Amino acid sequence: MAETIRVLIADDQALLRGSFRVLIDSTPGMAVVGEAGDGASAVRLARELSPDVVLMDLRMPVLDGIAATREICSDETQAGVRVLALTMFDMDEYVYPALQAGASGFLLKDASPAELVGGIRVISTGEGVLAPTVTRRLIRNFSRRGETARPAPRLVGLTKREQEILVLIANGLSNTEISQRLVISMPTVKTHVGSLLAKLHARDRAQLVIIAYESGLAERGMPA
Repeated sequence: MAETIRVLIADDQALLRGSFRVLIDSTPGMAVVGEAGDGASAVRLARELSPDVVLMDLRMPVLDGIAATREICSDETQAGVRVLALTMFDMDEYVYPALQAGASGFLLKDASPAELVGGIRVISTGEGVLAPTVTRRLIRNFSRRGETARPAPRLVGLTKREQEILVLIANGLSNTEISQRLVISMPTVKTHVGSLLAKLHARDRAQLVIIAYESGLAERGMPA
């Protein structure tokens, strides 16, 4: 029998916490292990309960969701905890800091129940998930700002194929879509993604997206 995915809900709105709890507890293979009404409580409960996934609202009192995410993801004792960030807005000032802080995924609160449950399930496996609108905004934002890319010596060790796949990941393509785009098998794609995670010391795909943008590789390699 598959292990139950243990979820901690962090949101300052009791009504939303209750709605999320009903949805998650009614989903086979998932269970809510705790609720937090502010970021500080989320950090404390994450340390006490060691959930698989923290459903993290980014706008909360005492300690906001971005700071709470940073504390959880920088804690070596919480290495197995994944954060799925939620917000009402897909504004750039929330998206990028949340991912930089270590969030493995980002969904808007108007996501469908199926998308939310799917996001929790994907993140619990160690992968990352980004709402399509979030990925598109990241692309537009970085292209518009034209910032000077940060030095990224870690990219030197990547093969040409790995760099190509990293760009596709940054553009929001799934493994299946990458397989179809490059006409290579799924096992080959998974091998390359695993190599990227190891070489770049990334926790998941979301961090690969950040590395691709910060290095400038995503912009240089974006299709016309």
